[in-house]
Amino acid sequence: MARPADPVKVWGTRPSWFRTVAFPLFLILACPPATVALWMIVVYHGGSVVDFVTTASWHDIAARFPLPSWTAAKILGAWAALQLLLLELLPGRTLLGPVTPMGNRPRYRENGVLAFVATHVVLGVAAYPLHLFPPTIVYDHFGSILVTLSACALAFCGFLYVKGRTFPSTSDASRTGSAVFDYYWGTELHPSLGGVSLKQLFNCRLAMMGWSIILCSFAAKQVELHGRLSTSMLVSAGLQIVYIFKFFVWEGGYFHTLDIMHDRFGFYICWGVTAWLPCVYPLVGLYLVDHPVELPAWAAAGIALLGLAAVAINYQADAQRQRIRARDGAAKVWGRDPTLIRATYTTGDGEVHRSVLLASGWWGVARHFHYLPEIVLAIAWTLPAGFHHALPWFYVVYLTILLVDRAGRDDLRCAQKYGSYWQDYCARVRWRIVPGVY
Repeated sequence: MARPADPVKVWGTRPSWFRTVAFPLFLILACPPATVALWMIVVYHGGSVVDFVTTASWHDIAARFPLPSWTAAKILGAWAALQLLLLELLPGRTLLGPVTPMGNRPRYRENGVLAFVATHVVLGVAAYPLHLFPPTIVYDHFGSILVTLSACALAFCGFLYVKGRTFPSTSDASRTGSAVFDYYWGTELHPSLGGVSLKQLFNCRLAMMGWSIILCSFAAKQVELHGRLSTSMLVSAGLQIVYIFKFFVWEGGYFHTLDIMHDRFGFYICWGVTAWLPCVYPLVGLYLVDHPVELPAWAAAGIALLGLAAVAINYQADAQRQRIRARDGAAKVWGRDPTLIRATYTTGDGEVHRSVLLASGWWGVARHFHYLPEIVLAIAWTLPAGFHHALPWFYVVYLTILLVDRAGRDDLRCAQKYGSYWQDYCARVRWRIVPGVY
């Protein structure tokens, strides 16, 4: 087994009982019931946290608490089977991911756009002309689906922990000595089963694709309850689905992000994408089901334009970096020759590798500038929910905290990986996310 992962390198602080045991254990215990609480607040308390806290008795909570069900299990089983089949059977080229710290290169299948189209066509035909199930099926069983997802994901994380210790997929597997932290953080960087990358299957196909289908079901439920699709739902869900489609257009670039390259596949990522994402990311859509708002045409158009501009800038930033790396710097950025720092680094197998750090275009504005349009986009798709309750804004707050933390961790990782080259880059590009602020 490879040398143990160092919590210092993972978190950027000295290893401590709080960072390796207390905080991970708190999240493992608190996050699953939090997803149910968010669902209950929206469905039974109109999205009001104050009403939930002041009026919900323990008897009410127990009576309304959703339970795992065979219906939810069948829905999820069919969903997983569909996504696995599309991933494996649809045509697409094989991509090699970035070199890992131990010199491995994971393999992925690039057919995300085809899978996105096929998923929506197959489920749309099954729900409407064929009437195999109602289009509101996800909303109708959403509480049970969330609980079933959470329970299954917790168990699967236990399997991943054991797998990483006993039969890892690559030499990048390691453990820290803290069972709690290893369960939370994961013991494998790129686990696979039957040749299928679990990160691609779970992160991209089950979670991100599922986000879009959840929104479609929420929209169908609003039509069923209120007889129409509100402009607020149209703009909010529409912007989210555009963002999700952009994700699959750019899926090959996602394999070069922190989630894939450096975060191990344990509770933090696996449970996060399996159970946290389906609850928190489409939370605005869940709220809008029973709170339809007809936005003025100017407001709907303005919000849509703001969101689409954020999607375009986010995509352009990612595309700039991806294009520069693919062509080894032989490409224009904003019509000019790029500003580059050519760096080298050594992996755990002793091999020396070369990389290109882009210091112009959007990457000359801030080191993680692409996070800013993501936050702006989240604000745009939340604006249709208004400001009557704070809960619809939960994702915006969560995303901001997540990306600020991720920017810090990515800076630390790059400093350890590139050394003086990264110091040179930081001297040229001072700001992390927001120029002049952070």
